[in-house]
Amino acid sequence: MNSLNLYHIFYTVAQCGNISAAARKLYISQPAVSKSVSRLEESFSSPLLVRSSRGVTLTENGRLLYKQLETAFQAIRQGEEMISRNDLLGAGSLSMGVSATLCKYVLLPYLQDYIAENPYVKISLSCQSTHETITALENGALELGLVGESERLEGSRLNFLPIREIHDIFVCSPDYLDKLHTRLKEDFQQEILTQGTFLLLNKDNVTRQYIDRHMLLQGITVEHKIEVSTMDLLIDFARIGLGIACVIGEFVRDELQKGSLMECSIREPIPPRRIGFAYPRSARPSAAMSAFLARLAPGSFSEI
Repeated sequence: MNSLNLYHIFYTVAQCGNISAAARKLYISQPAVSKSVSRLEESFSSPLLVRSSRGVTLTENGRLLYKQLETAFQAIRQGEEMISRNDLLGAGSLSMGVSATLCKYVLLPYLQDYIAENPYVKISLSCQSTHETITALENGALELGLVGESERLEGSRLNFLPIREIHDIFVCSPDYLDKLHTRLKEDFQQEILTQGTFLLLNKDNVTRQYIDRHMLLQGITVEHKIEVSTMDLLIDFARIGLGIACVIGEFVRDELQKGSLMECSIREPIPPRRIGFAYPRSARPSAAMSAFLARLAPGSFSEI
């Protein structure tokens, strides 16, 4: 008989105040109850009960053990109730990591639909860099991450489920572009690299690293640049005419349609890249996570 059973028998005896009553409640014999309590007392080298013809009373150590068991068994009951409630309501939890940019422009619509179908799931969302999200996924601190495909991801222990392609483009305000055309009359695409001010994300950003690799392959070097922490700032800075911003085209579609921003061609277009959800290969997905990814690609977990 394992220790948990011994504790349960002792706890029941203490509750009933009588070995025979505890035996009836537990559907075991009186000798089996007495033997179990004796084994527990032997393990502590201390009496836990005072036995008499009228029943049993707890010793000082018995009262101490009983109080601790009462707390422990209450916690177990609460855990069982939580599991039952989760099964009944389809509840659970899901921890995700995402950059502020992808959260705003990509994740929110997915979350809105998911929450509508799974209102009892507790979602924990960490807004952080893609590098931090990948590290957290590898360490088991997160279940799921919305990230851009990168060299770091390719060398990780993560599965990647792409959901869409994105296109990095250069944009600026119409006024800024007109002023550049006025100043640069001969080789516009060449001189813009030395005369224009480029608005870029910080160097530790995955998008910036992707852009830097493209520019290096194309032999492009920019002379003047302003670095910022978020793509929203890039868009705002470009809109007010501070320079040429490298942004994700899908995120400025409205600005391009309204004419508040214009695309500015810089030699060869930047190849498209993919964004998607990453998750550990080795971890078994929770029900909440499986339900989320099943909305994106039915059967995507068939390999796990």
